[in-house]
Amino acid sequence: MLNIAFIAHDRKKDEMVNFITAYEPVFEGHKLYSTGTTGKRIMDNTKLEIHRFMSGPLGGDQQIGAMVAENKMDLIIFLRDPLMAQPHEPDIIALLRLCDVQGIPVATNIATAELLVRALDRGDFAWRELVHKYKPEA
Repeated sequence: MLNIAFIAHDRKKDEMVNFITAYEPVFEGHKLYSTGTTGKRIMDNTKLEIHRFMSGPLGGDQQIGAMVAENKMDLIIFLRDPLMAQPHEPDIIALLRLCDVQGIPVATNIATAELLVRALDRGDFAWRELVHKYKPEA
């Protein structure tokens, strides 16, 4: 079971809901997290249970980032809107930086999300269990 987070900017929420709905069976059996509104929209349209953090601009990105910093997140699907300035852009950049530091796969568009979810479905994320098992504590 992996810890997976979903984040979507406002103009990407419909795309996220459609994507998660299409791959709902793949996400069953995993521990799912999301920022507030995105998680609510996904739960309203699927049977998935999602732990919802605050809305992204109110600190939800940072809450997910805290899990990443502690190496407690395995995969993030973050559908960003590259054409709209975000008031919490520093939080977004910090989250992406943490993913790079910890080696957490993160998809920022639907094409990459599709590749990662197909890998998840094939079982290609077994290496994350080894990371959890053998990563030295700081």
